[in-house]
Formats: sequence, structure tokens, C-alpha cells
Amino acid sequence: MKLISLCCFLFVNALFGQKIIWQEDRKLVWDDFKSPVNRKSNPDVAAYTHCGWEYSVVKSTNPKSPVKIQITAIFNEDKSWKDVKKMSDYILLHEQKHFDIAELFVRKFRKEVEEKIKTSGDYDKKFKAVYSQISNEYKNFQQSYDKITEHGMNKEKQAEYNALITEELDHLKSYKAS
Repeated sequence: MKLISLCCFLFVNALFGQKIIWQEDRKLVWDDFKSPVNRKSNPDVAAYTHCGWEYSVVKSTNPKSPVKIQITAIFNEDKSWKDVKKMSDYILLHEQKHFDIAELFVRKFRKEVEEKIKTSGDYDKKFKAVYSQISNEYKNFQQSYDKITEHGMNKEKQAEYNALITEELDHLKSYKAS
């Protein structure tokens, strides 16, 4: 019965899921932003990208057994919105870079996991600290990106970040999903 419930949940989630998994050849389009506009915190914002990552873990109670951790960058369609009066290719690129930053930090996360967490015992001892460190760095980078680019309005700084993000993704290409 549990297996049937799990299969139903996975099927419904796949059918009606509101998330996009980061792929190098799949860029965001405005139709991906499905949430109603929400400008409570800042009336000048043209769009909001809700992205991050999710992970799954397969481990054993035996601390010496290998552990398998999968980490994926995701974009949440039902929590991302746009102002149709302010849509442009330039703003969409800025939002894409938020999603690319999520992938960048997923690759950093995968690298840390690969280097530090090989067994179930390692997972029990080290995963929370690794997760916390990467999560904090990710949050700070996203905030700096918006602050320094002035939410994409500073075209010179935006171009610098575009190059930096692309360079960093390339530097960590051995940690992209297989």
C-alpha cells in the first residue's frame, strides 16, 4: 500500500509539479513565472525568481556503508512572478542568472559532498555543517548579486556578474548533473 501511495504521489507531482530542473540548454521563459505578482516588499521590482535546490539521500544504519546524495537546482514556477508591464529580454536574463547561481551553488555543494561525505557515518557527522555553509554562501551571493547589479539596472555590473557566473559554472563543470 505504501508503494502504491508513493507511486501516486510521484505521478501527481510529476504531472502537476511546478518546478523546473536546471539544464544548460533550457533557459527560463516568461511563461515559467506563474505566480500572481507580489510586490509587497518593493513596488519597483519587475520579477521574482524563486529558486534553490533539493536533495535526496540514500544511506544505511551501518556507518561504514556508502551514502548516495543527489542534489538538483530547481526553479519554482508557482512561487515566481513577473510584472507583464515590465517584461523584457534583459530582465529575463537577470532572472535566469538567479537560477544559474542556484546551479553554481549546487555544483559547489556536490563538490563538498564528494570530497567530505563518502559513508553513512560521514553523512551523520558532516552533512548539516556542509549544507549550512553552502546555504549561507548561496544566500549571501544572491543578495550581493541583486544589490551590486541594482536588480539588473546597473548594466555594467550586470555584465560583470554574467561573465563571473558563466566562468564559475565552467570552472565547476565536472560537478554538473550527469
